[in-house]
Amino acid sequence: MVTEIGSGELRIRRAVPADAAALARMRYDFRGELDRVEEPEDAFLRRCTGWMSDRLQPGGAWRCFVAVHRDHMVGTLWLQDIEKLPNPVGHSERHGYVSSVYVIPEWRGLGIGSALLQACVADADGRGLDALFLWPSDRSRPLYHRHGFEAGDLLQRRL
Repeated sequence: MVTEIGSGELRIRRAVPADAAALARMRYDFRGELDRVEEPEDAFLRRCTGWMSDRLQPGGAWRCFVAVHRDHMVGTLWLQDIEKLPNPVGHSERHGYVSSVYVIPEWRGLGIGSALLQACVADADGRGLDALFLWPSDRSRPLYHRHGFEAGDLLQRRL
């Protein structure tokens, strides 16, 4: 998917294992904006790069969509397929968990989050997922509402 944003083309594409280091950097920056970092940066980047590279291998449960402007990654969204128990009533037997939606600060407000979410929803719909779920921040709720997400029956218990 290619769209015009600001000063040129923005591409939305699926991430590949070679993107893992850049994605790990974005994950570090994203979480560091929200809370105090406790793990040393270099240790986290090594650990996260390996984890992401493994999860981005073909056939895995995780997919990642990235927004790229002139070969520079400016946004990301992760989607995990969650297998459901078999059922006899014709519902899809997979859900999707949306996580780590992040746009670097200087690129916010330009529609990149929407473009990433549209790519994710189209992918999930094309693969027949039953539902998508996520835990939004207060700031991100309007984005998800604009794309048809609504409060439902999901309950949670933090451990």
